[in-house]
Amino acid sequence: MAIKSVSIRIEEEMLSKLGYVADYEGRSVNSHVLVLIRENIKNFEASHGKITENISPDLNVKPTRK
Repeated sequence: MAIKSVSIRIEEEMLSKLGYVADYEGRSVNSHVLVLIRENIKNFEASHGKITENISPDLNVKPTRK
């Protein structure tokens, strides 16, 4: 499986708090974000069924505000 990189915009305070929680859990921020994403996907699939199709991320993103 290929490893991809994603860049996000996040408020400084939220990043600081995320870092605190990650450190408390003994993880890096990156590892903690991956845990949160896995949990979110697991919960989504429990409610909506297994995701079986591949959707290109650029097709599933809201347009930026103008």
